[in-house]
Amino acid sequence: MSTALEIRVLKSHSDLQMVQNLEKQVWEMDPLPLHQTITAAQNGGLLLGAFIDNEMVGFSYSFPGFQHGKSYLCSHMLGIHPDHQEKGIGAKLKKAQKEIARDMGYDLIVWTFDPLETRNAYLNLSKLHAICSTYIENCYGEMEDNLNYGLPSDRFKVEWWINSPHVIDHHGVNIEEEPFKLPWKTTIDQLPILDDVEDEIENISDQQKPVLVPVPANFQHLKRENYSLAMEWRLKTRKVFQALFQKGYAAVFLRKSDDEPVHYYLLMQRIHVNI
Repeated sequence: MSTALEIRVLKSHSDLQMVQNLEKQVWEMDPLPLHQTITAAQNGGLLLGAFIDNEMVGFSYSFPGFQHGKSYLCSHMLGIHPDHQEKGIGAKLKKAQKEIARDMGYDLIVWTFDPLETRNAYLNLSKLHAICSTYIENCYGEMEDNLNYGLPSDRFKVEWWINSPHVIDHHGVNIEEEPFKLPWKTTIDQLPILDDVEDEIENISDQQKPVLVPVPANFQHLKRENYSLAMEWRLKTRKVFQALFQKGYAAVFLRKSDDEPVHYYLLMQRIHVNI
């Protein structure tokens, strides 16, 4: 980017109004109310804005959570202006969030994302080194925005252990044996289809082998081209991830493929992840 990017903590009424304006541009939906974001900012939450020439081009919104005797930071929203996506701004916001959250006393940040949106998966798992072993069916109910309309809002709930060796000293995932790749094929229109894999999942989980789970490389394109196939991917991968998570697996990486219409989640036994 030719102009320097500035990231700063947001607290003022005018700052949070800019967040509202950016929400509308990113998702074309009603923004969060100011009384909510201001209250979060004043009570252990963290809102960050990314600015170019004093224009907000990205933001993140997080608030404190507490469960099972532990406090953590819930990173609820990350939005980048459509004109500034694919420039690494999201990764810079997450890096700043990690550093400031650590100074605030947090060691865990959690958030959700659609497991079929591989751009988010690559950022969250492959670049930030978060992990996931929690799958939530239809997390937000029916959503009307352009990305989520028409399908159940299933989500991965990721854990970002910001003080762990997996995050701090990460040099790639150590796999001692070749992962098993779940089978898929293509339609006559070259759209990917996941095979029925219930038997394979049972055999793999018994052996505790690493697993590569294919997902569409461009889910929004597939959804526009073949809605019923998109729904099939949602329901089939729901069963796959739920079964593997119940067997002690965690998603730790997204492996991109340049010559296939799918990318691959790498799943391994959670006890082997250095967190």
